[in-house]
Amino acid sequence: MGILDAIGLTRKITRPRLRVFLKKYASTGRVLDVGCGAASYRDLFPQLTTLDIEPREGMKVDIVTDAHDLRQIPDASFDVVLCTEVLEHLHTPPQAIAEFRRVLKQGGLLLLSTRFIFPLHDVPGDYYRFTKYGLKHLLEEFQILELSEEASTVETLAVLEQRIGFQCETLWFRPFKIFWFLLAGVTRWCGWLLTREYGDIRHQVSEKNILTSGYYVAARKS
Repeated sequence: MGILDAIGLTRKITRPRLRVFLKKYASTGRVLDVGCGAASYRDLFPQLTTLDIEPREGMKVDIVTDAHDLRQIPDASFDVVLCTEVLEHLHTPPQAIAEFRRVLKQGGLLLLSTRFIFPLHDVPGDYYRFTKYGLKHLLEEFQILELSEEASTVETLAVLEQRIGFQCETLWFRPFKIFWFLLAGVTRWCGWLLTREYGDIRHQVSEKNILTSGYYVAARKS
């Protein structure tokens, strides 16, 4: 993978976009990073409290608990709850969202990203995929400031091709995965082929990005 990394073929297509989204909401307030992983966004949120379901090797997790039950955190404790690439891994999302809302201060922000069109990953703890309409319903007690697609329809095809390269063997020979990375590199530049998209097969309802790898959401506790 070293050569492929060096020429950019295995660079995840959408990863820089998440950072651009979060940078708009960078905060010096108190931030709870739910499912923190390696706490990759600490530079944007210096007062970061990390939370994960288990300890992480090589880093200190401030709070080890399940995101569905944050009882050890008092009400209205944080200015921001950060939840990136976690929602699809929660078995009862409404319960977790209610907890996020509870620990947020009035007017506080929930920043999250989650998957829509995406392969199984981190199994077996991969439970859900969300449409933008489902997210609006899930966050109906928040004021949604931004809900944006992570990738266009054609870019999402490229994301899927790239994930096949990451997660599959091709003809029993590991180096053959380069085919998928090359295909993804070509596909992502073919968006011009689509001139209009619809939310139904009868072409009665115009829609934007009928496929997207995921969504970014900024929502305020109202």
